[in-house]
Amino acid sequence: MSEPSDQSDRDQFDDERFDDGDQGDLFDDIVDTETTRDPDLAVIEAGSRTLRAMSGPPQGDPVPSRPADPEVDKALREVETELSTRWGETKLEPSVTRIAALMDVLGDPQRAYPSIHVTGTNGKTSTARMIEALLGAFDLRTGRYTSPHVQTITERISLDGAPIDPERFIETYRDIAPYVELVDAREEYRLSFFEVLTGMAYAAFADAPVDAAVVEVGMGGTWDATNVIDASVAVVTPIDLDHTDRLGGTTAEIAGEKSGIIKQGATVILAQQPVDAAQVLLKKAVDVDATVAREGMEFGVVAREVAVGGQLLTLRGLGGEYEDVFLPLHGAYQAHNAAVALAAVEAFFGIGAQHARTLDIDTVRRAFAQVASPGRLEVVRKSPTVILDAAHNPHGARATAEGVSEAFGFSRLVGVVSTSGDKDAKGLLEAFEPIFAEVVITANSNPRATDVDALAALAVEVFGEDRVVVEPRLDDALETAITLAEEEGEYAGAGVLVTGSIFTVGDARLLLKKG
Repeated sequence: MSEPSDQSDRDQFDDERFDDGDQGDLFDDIVDTETTRDPDLAVIEAGSRTLRAMSGPPQGDPVPSRPADPEVDKALREVETELSTRWGETKLEPSVTRIAALMDVLGDPQRAYPSIHVTGTNGKTSTARMIEALLGAFDLRTGRYTSPHVQTITERISLDGAPIDPERFIETYRDIAPYVELVDAREEYRLSFFEVLTGMAYAAFADAPVDAAVVEVGMGGTWDATNVIDASVAVVTPIDLDHTDRLGGTTAEIAGEKSGIIKQGATVILAQQPVDAAQVLLKKAVDVDATVAREGMEFGVVAREVAVGGQLLTLRGLGGEYEDVFLPLHGAYQAHNAAVALAAVEAFFGIGAQHARTLDIDTVRRAFAQVASPGRLEVVRKSPTVILDAAHNPHGARATAEGVSEAFGFSRLVGVVSTSGDKDAKGLLEAFEPIFAEVVITANSNPRATDVDALAALAVEVFGEDRVVVEPRLDDALETAITLAEEEGEYAGAGVLVTGSIFTVGDARLLLKKG
């Protein structure tokens, strides 16, 4: 059956690809995002030579770029093009019917390995990366599925801590394509992009094979395409208001959707939650006889201090304390993510009230010291310092603002902001107002980016006209922000924060880091 084609319905379900909150979306409109991304960035990159000359050599952890082999790159683009035609769930109530059918014809690959399932509003991807690092440090072969990506689609599926090879990504797609077509023919609507990619991840993990999979939901939990696994450990990072049109208008309603990943007899690791959300999650745990560990009760952050390049932590896990843990990420929220990740891995290994013991401390320290989280308070340039952060809702923006203030202490900070059209842009701007001397309003390559003039009008309401600059092109916006930051004449006290959307971060990364 053909897919619905009403553009307004498509736009309704197009969403932020990345959120260290709900990162990615079951209804990602890949026609609007993936296939139009490269041409837009080609325009942006035309102005990048000046920025590179001004900013010095690249810093920070790299994100994979396009394949160097032209034939592989061509094949990868062909796969992306085929995937980009899939957006057909916009006329349907959210459902796992189609992904379950795909898993069935593939032989249920998602049941070939144990899993840790991660949901929440903010912190999911960073927490998933930390869990992956810990499991890998204990000599387990890992698979990690997160969404969306910063720059390349292969980032979404990781094996042993690294994005899947483009060749393997292509091969996996071709392997499952006949089964996808079979399910397409049976169902009223074709599988969505996110469903196909989820199927690819589960198949790739089984084929590897992995010892454990770390799976981040796309959005929500109950009806998310990833929710065909029966994870022994369910992780819920902090819940806040986001995707309210789909998940509910209160944190309790949102928690109800996210609680769907809690399975019979599982262990639930709960980050600190609003009271109403915690009540919903705890009730679900009781209903399915799940064991619960709560941050601040059974585990948590005992102490933290800012250190060069990150922070030094003392964490209380389910089995005891772990001292002198260096985390090369900034912000108190990352310390809390680390506590959640540690508890999740302890639970995975069976550590808890019944079996109190600690994991090997040296291994834990080594794992956390190697964690990277691109696009989360990520320093990509110095003199002046340029930071990328993908905060895209008020809750995430407040955490980012606190992290920047604590870790960097800028005497002058200039913001570069572009948001997605359906986000609370004013709330995000209000969260950043106390720390921005000026804000440069711009646009990213996402066709769903907030109109520059509309975003500028909101910025003027929040900052006042004298503190707002408008530069429709991101390369111009970056150059303007760097110039404004340098006005004090001392680079050490000046900085630029690029934020508001994964698209903004991804585009800026290409401009500032691509060789």
